[in-house]
Amino acid sequence: MNKIFAVLFHIFLTSITWAQSQKAPAYPLITHDPYFSVWSFSDELNATTTKHWTGTDHSLMGCIKVDGKVYRFLGNESKSYQSLIAGKAVSNGMLHYTESQPSDDWKQTAFNDAAWKIGALPLTSNNASPTTVWKTKDVWTRQEFQLSSGNNEEAFLKLRYDDNIEVYLNGQKVYEAGCCASKAIYVPLKKDGGLKKGTNVLAIHVVNTGGPGELDADVVREVKPINKAVHLATQTAVRLSATQTVYDFSSGGVGLTVTFTSPLLLSDLTLVARPVSYITYSVKSADGKPHDVQVYFGASTGIAVNTPAQPVTATKYSYQNLSLLKAGTKEQPVLQKKGDDLRIDWGYMYVAVPTASGAKQYITPDATALSSFQKGNTASTATEGKNLMLNTVLSFGKIGSVAKEQVVMIGYDDVTSVQYFTQNLQPWWKSDPSQTIEKQLAKAHSDYKTILQYCKAFDKKMHADAVAAGGEKYASLCVLAYRQAISAHKLVKSPQGEILFLSKENFSNGSINTVDITYPSAPLFLLYNPELLKGMLNGIFYYSESGRWTKPFAAHDLGTYPLANGQTYGEDMPVEESGNMLILTAAIAKQEGNAGYAKKHWKTLSTWVDFLVRDGFDPSNQLCTDDFAGHLARNANLSVKAIMGIASYAMLAEKLGYKDIAKKYRDTAKAMAPRWMQMADGGDHYRLTFERGDTWSQKYNLVWDKILELDVFPKEVAQKEVAYYLTKQKEFGLPLDSRRTYTKSDWIMWTATLADTKAEFQKFVEPLYLFATKTTSRVPLSDWHETTTGKQVGFQARSVVGGYFIKMLEKKK
Repeated sequence: MNKIFAVLFHIFLTSITWAQSQKAPAYPLITHDPYFSVWSFSDELNATTTKHWTGTDHSLMGCIKVDGKVYRFLGNESKSYQSLIAGKAVSNGMLHYTESQPSDDWKQTAFNDAAWKIGALPLTSNNASPTTVWKTKDVWTRQEFQLSSGNNEEAFLKLRYDDNIEVYLNGQKVYEAGCCASKAIYVPLKKDGGLKKGTNVLAIHVVNTGGPGELDADVVREVKPINKAVHLATQTAVRLSATQTVYDFSSGGVGLTVTFTSPLLLSDLTLVARPVSYITYSVKSADGKPHDVQVYFGASTGIAVNTPAQPVTATKYSYQNLSLLKAGTKEQPVLQKKGDDLRIDWGYMYVAVPTASGAKQYITPDATALSSFQKGNTASTATEGKNLMLNTVLSFGKIGSVAKEQVVMIGYDDVTSVQYFTQNLQPWWKSDPSQTIEKQLAKAHSDYKTILQYCKAFDKKMHADAVAAGGEKYASLCVLAYRQAISAHKLVKSPQGEILFLSKENFSNGSINTVDITYPSAPLFLLYNPELLKGMLNGIFYYSESGRWTKPFAAHDLGTYPLANGQTYGEDMPVEESGNMLILTAAIAKQEGNAGYAKKHWKTLSTWVDFLVRDGFDPSNQLCTDDFAGHLARNANLSVKAIMGIASYAMLAEKLGYKDIAKKYRDTAKAMAPRWMQMADGGDHYRLTFERGDTWSQKYNLVWDKILELDVFPKEVAQKEVAYYLTKQKEFGLPLDSRRTYTKSDWIMWTATLADTKAEFQKFVEPLYLFATKTTSRVPLSDWHETTTGKQVGFQARSVVGGYFIKMLEKKK
């Protein structure tokens, strides 16, 4: 272990009475990378099904049996549906479809579709897909199926489509919508029409308006759980820290504490890379009486699929002193999908417990998991199928006033993580070819107590440092951001042997290693391990230096996650990304006390800085990182970024001993500052653009003048802006600029760091804290919200909240 942990542990031992408790938009449970990520979207852990950050069910289930009575404390049963078409279709589950305009009666039951093509769902416009492909703008489909009853009770249309759709059941229009449903939606059918006894026809028309087209459709009925009554445990508290989420419950006279730990300690890359989280259960009597206690944990195989329709296989086995359950898709389509709203469907999930615990592990269909625990049945009843559950029962025996503890580990081996310029890369922990996931789990088990001590020590120190920098509410926001920011990345090693820490642009466009995602995320990694920030820059440098990217400015991204084969974003951001790369390279040098990293890439940095000197001060009409706000010419904040980039290059040249170069570019940046102040002058503030008088914007890029101590702009510039911003705040934060009332919370934190006093800084933090604790948008922390309502506008679970740590970074300088 790293020596820093010894220091952290000492701090923990010397002051063990600490607690952090707060409300969150969503609560991190298992957080490792963009695919292995499970959250609770409700304040009570047992109120909703746990989910992947995209909102798709990744169900974890937990129950405690006290003296024979069962209480659920974790998750909720996922809704289960039975197809009314599968096995009842006239053509053995196939459908008829045409890509040519049919006659108007195509949707009627009596229509003759014998001349249409025959295929199987899902339909897609992707030529590489193994399913039925349609190649035109429009497709019309018909499925004929038989029912023994016409009862519509709790029947639904199950639909997934792209782009526009109209649906008819027995000639009646039952659904119509524009783009799109990227994952299955369930549309209730009216009880007084639609389905009938005998022959039924589901007829659908889809229009692909651009990009990929897709259709999957079914008529289903909800299957009610067969479990006996399960009581709800009473949640009495929830506490969040950097690496842990802790819940307390009361049930049947027993106190239960459940601790989710993802040990993402940034100073130890071995731990960051290890894809294993701990779930710790501690039980004791709360009423002074002895109780017989068992705890049940279930992990759905939904964690290992992209959609619930994908078949899985599961097995139980042992390794050394561990009992394990393993599951993954039968197909194993490694790296076959790319994009945003996707889950992993290759590799394998694992649930592990020490054999010495005497835990019972078994596999069942999801629908019977709880009933098996209620009845005491621990025999596996399934090893393949859809929607299985990996079940573990921990026996605590008789418990009294002394707490008893047991732990379950959950892990994921993605086998192959990403593709990097056509080469498939394994996860970082496989850099040692002898390593296996079983060895990783065994090591996680043997180090369990030590790792938890280190986590608690780090969490305490991080919280204390954040309080000292910005106050208690600021610290709470940093706690919310920590695991989210880290787990939006994947740690791998490049073919050249360099560290790569590749981000996914979550709920944005799914890009991999986007530079203007790295830029706002950087403060967290600069603070705790600059090597990880190098891992965020290395791929962009390689893209240019390998000759694959030949433009005189930095690329926007390396592709679409998980395929990093070259930029896929449709438009360049030349000033934005070049400025970002120069500033962050300088920030690494500041943290490390030398410019060795910059020297490796000096030729590339020199090309980019000359572009900024030529085209950065008065930017042409182009996008910046806030691309959702549209193109903007003469963007004053983007101009600041260019100036900071040039000044950063000068700082690097100075550290490398290139005195003449340092003077040349420092003089250039210094000469730009007064010109900028004149052209952006708006009286009591500075404008959004050079030519628009009655406008304003957050000049968050100016923060690097302070942090890197570049001394380019007079301090009065930041002071004027801060004073003006405080007159523009809304209930839930400072708007991004004068065009709209929405904001970006990462940029607010950067803007707040321009303030000279802690009191001023906290005035910006207060509305952000209110947003984080009061928003009705129950998703992993969104960085793009409306300042008047506190509702999410877009984006969630993104790494950019690592930018919250910029105040701590500023205090460290």
